[in-house]
Amino acid sequence: KQWYQRRVRGAKEATDGVLTKTSLMLGLGETDDEILETLHDLRANGVDVVTFGQYMQPTVRHLKVKEYVTPEKFAEWQRIGDEMGFAYVASGPLVRSSYKAGELYIKNILKKRSARNEA
Repeated sequence: KQWYQRRVRGAKEATDGVLTKTSLMLGLGETDDEILETLHDLRANGVDVVTFGQYMQPTVRHLKVKEYVTPEKFAEWQRIGDEMGFAYVASGPLVRSSYKAGELYIKNILKKRSARNEA
C-alpha cells in the first residue's frame, strides 16, 4: 500500500498536471468497507481517475470469481466515486482499465482549451 502511494505522489510531483489513474476489479471477495478505504486512500494520494470492473476468471488456473457484482452496485460505486471528487469514474461489469481512454483524453483536452479561452 505504501509503495503504491509513494509512486502516485511521485508521478504527481514529477510531472505537473499529469492525470493518475487506477482500476479496481470487483468480485474477488472484497467488502464495501475495503473498497471505500481504498477509494479514500486513492483520493488522499491524488489519484484522478478510477475504474471499476467485474473480475472474470481467465483460466481455471486463476482465482475463481467469488461474486458477480450487480449493475446497481456498479452504479453505486460510480456515484460514490463521483461524490468523492474523482475527475472521471467508469463503473460497470465490462469496464477495464483502458475503458473510454480516448473519451477521457478528449474531455481533458477540451477542458484545457476551455480554461485557456476563459483566461
